Amino acid sequence: MNFTLMIAGMALITVFIKAVIFILGERVVLPPLLRQALSFVPVTVLTAIIVPMVLAPHGRGLEFSWRNPQLVGAVAAVLACVATRQQLLTIAVGLLVFRLAVWRAGLILESAVDRLLASIS
Repeated sequence: MNFTLMIAGMALITVFIKAVIFILGERVVLPPLLRQALSFVPVTVLTAIIVPMVLAPHGRGLEFSWRNPQLVGAVAAVLACVATRQQLLTIAVGLLVFRLAVWRAGLILESAVDRLLASIS
């Protein structure tokens, strides 16, 4: 299928749905149960995007290891959130720990490559 046509179709459907809601506005009253259910959509979508990226960053299965920088950063962010309940601090801690884990993984990789090259020569 043509990807351009598919993307244009998805954009058209999204714009149509948003336009209908915007135009009708207050005239459409959603039942309280539906309103409550829709309040969980952003959290659900964000979780569906983040969890696979954290647990399987290379798309080849789960990576439960301290060598997975995404997992290390996510765990640090969750701990920071539980301890402080401050969003900005949670983001900062998660990013800082992630970058340190990536840097450390790079050092481990460099030392492994150096050892390999030393054993060859």
